Amino acid sequence: MNDVLKDLYETVLSRRDERREGSYTCYLFEKGLDKILKKCGEECSEVIIAAKNGENSETVLEISDLLYHLMVLMVEEGISLEEVEAELQKRSMKTGNLKTFHQVDKNS
Repeated sequence: MNDVLKDLYETVLSRRDERREGSYTCYLFEKGLDKILKKCGEECSEVIIAAKNGENSETVLEISDLLYHLMVLMVEEGISLEEVEAELQKRSMKTGNLKTFHQVDKNS
């Protein structure tokens, strides 16, 4: 899996550096951060809907779309895949560390 994400990141990075006509990734970079963020939000919502509907095959497709758009966001913001991997690695070292969440008033 790591190689697939790394290859995707590298492809997105190359599209930022070498614009190709007709490339959706290049289109996103041309439109800028607002468009990239909008697409991340849309894809996140689509993951939620697919998961709620219990359609695992659809959920897999939507998660893949979300991961792709997050990669575009990472490249746009100069965040390397290694930075995210390091953070995930750091978090994986924490066990038995249940966080206490604040109470939320669901009526407001």
